[in-house]
Amino acid sequence: QNKNIMIEKQLQIKDGWLVNERRVLSPHFDLRPDPQDISLLIIHYISLPPEQFGGGYIDDFFQGKLDPQAHPYFQEISPLRVSAHCLIERDGRITQYVSFNKRAWHAGLSCFQGREKCNDFAIGIELEGSNEQPFTDAQYQALQWLTQLIMQAYPKITSERIVGHADISPGRKIDPGQYFDWKRYLSGLNFNG
Repeated sequence: QNKNIMIEKQLQIKDGWLVNERRVLSPHFDLRPDPQDISLLIIHYISLPPEQFGGGYIDDFFQGKLDPQAHPYFQEISPLRVSAHCLIERDGRITQYVSFNKRAWHAGLSCFQGREKCNDFAIGIELEGSNEQPFTDAQYQALQWLTQLIMQAYPKITSERIVGHADISPGRKIDPGQYFDWKRYLSGLNFNG
């Protein structure tokens, strides 16, 4: 089923960018130390303001254009310089902010299998969501075929190298949170290409 969706959308990655998907360029990225070592996929969640969806604030945040006067919470986070490679909104729409070949700033202080600075070798995908609400069917479907595509383009990312932000930053982060159904997500992937 996921492959059919990929064919219907003609989804592909070219030069680190999704073809035929929405693109909002973030200035919050830099070069990877080793572009050949893209080998980890990290799942996050985000909602701006907290527990609210839509509104375009995530685009603004990742572009460094978040208006601190638009919401009290924004005064705290507007100076931050962060980004993810992609966002999957509640309706399943995907936006890409940073080329997969470049280093987005999403993991922060992090460690995977003894290796720190996960941004160096990871791709970060944000789900529009929170720790208080389940994710949508459209998000799982979009995440599954996006993951499939990323794994085909970056074969060092295997099922054992797909983690949540909480896994690489324990005690500091909890996303993708209690409502993320790992079994549902992973069971929808075809690991044989």
